[in-house]
Amino acid sequence: MELGLKGLKVLITAGAGGIGLQTARAFVEEGARVHVCDVDEAALEALEASDPAIKGTVCDVSDRAAVDRLFKAALADLGGLDVLINNAGIAGPTKYVDEVEPEEWDDCLAICLTGQFNCARLAVPHLKQSSNPLIVNLSSAAGKFGFGLRSPYAAAKWGVIGFTKSLAIELGPFGIRCNAILPGLVAGDRIQRVFEGKARAKNVSAKEIEAAALAMNSMRTFVTARQLADQMLFLASERGRTISGQAISIDGDTQSLM
Repeated sequence: MELGLKGLKVLITAGAGGIGLQTARAFVEEGARVHVCDVDEAALEALEASDPAIKGTVCDVSDRAAVDRLFKAALADLGGLDVLINNAGIAGPTKYVDEVEPEEWDDCLAICLTGQFNCARLAVPHLKQSSNPLIVNLSSAAGKFGFGLRSPYAAAKWGVIGFTKSLAIELGPFGIRCNAILPGLVAGDRIQRVFEGKARAKNVSAKEIEAAALAMNSMRTFVTARQLADQMLFLASERGRTISGQAISIDGDTQSLM
């Protein structure tokens, strides 16, 4: 299927690994121009060697001065902006709420939620100049269900959905679409670390936690980073031109989280 993304100018946060990297590669495969940021300088150096078409900048999205530098670098590289993918996030602590340190709460919301604001506010003036403008904010299944032992993360991801829907209302008159992607259990090291953290807190095995999580999923499956990337490609294409203000679950029909 020809998606018509050739030459699209795309900025992806946390793009040197995981979902961000798979999404960056997917856009490049479709002929888009991609700039990424990441806090991991070594990962960016590895990306430069493995994927020379993808340029990168070191940036912590919770640091507004760093985000300013990112946008200067990305706009100089891309020559404008059509798509912002707010992918950066952290898992936050896996603890009962009375054990969560205030600094852990602050860090999780600063990166997972405020980081998206920091990028969106700088992106909007440039997206208004685009003929195909789009913002995609990464939320989570934790953005629609309660998530015990993960209160900072869930709070941030619920916030992402409210932020996304508000942006869609504000920016729709300018033709800018804004959508949230809600992944379920994404295959990879990160979810395994979450399982291990919950296992320690509950004094059970990580395999038990994984089995219980999958039991709450109708398809009994993990999703892949590439499946998430494919949805974002569609949203950025002509076929997605009237999709905005949506919280799109890609989760194998997750019924609840544990």
